[in-house]
Amino acid sequence: MMDGPTDAASIIWYLAVLVLVGSSLLYRRIAWRSAIGMAAAWVAVFAIILTIVSYRNGIASIAHRVSGDILGRPRQNADGNALRVALAEDGHYWVDGTVDGAPTRFLIDSGATFTALSGAAATASGLQMDTRRIPVTIETANGQVQAARSMVSSMQVGPIKMDDLPVVVSPAFGKTNVLGMNFLSRLKSWRVEEGEMVLEP
Repeated sequence: MMDGPTDAASIIWYLAVLVLVGSSLLYRRIAWRSAIGMAAAWVAVFAIILTIVSYRNGIASIAHRVSGDILGRPRQNADGNALRVALAEDGHYWVDGTVDGAPTRFLIDSGATFTALSGAAATASGLQMDTRRIPVTIETANGQVQAARSMVSSMQVGPIKMDDLPVVVSPAFGKTNVLGMNFLSRLKSWRVEEGEMVLEP
């Protein structure tokens, strides 16, 4: 008669031990999974940071292009000391710069001999016309126009800065300002690369 209760108690005791051991193993298993998951998360974080640091210029370039598309600005970005300018929808390369500190938008035109400023851009930058010299005859899409000569003390586009750059000025240019060969020829190089105009000082 004593065997029955004793066997039942033993079974209960063994079951309790198994539950405790199983619970301990389950806890350890969950803990290990958490540790592995945390380690994987940190590896992913460091990988993302390394990728951002390694490709920061490319990421900045993409961000600038996207913002330019959204806001309608000319797409340009500095690449070290060089300037990369994306092709605009009109098939031309446009760049933002300054003329003696005044913001000015330029069309890059390797077919133009001179850097040319509109009357409005010249007025905004405070340029003085050289009335002692004969005006220059410029060929435009609308025919020949007479342009006055002037000198820009400081012109900058992106990271590229030039001092004492001769320019021509005429109201006949309308609102268009042109970066011509007398600007481009002072650069180390200029070229088209993967659809972008690359200017290197």
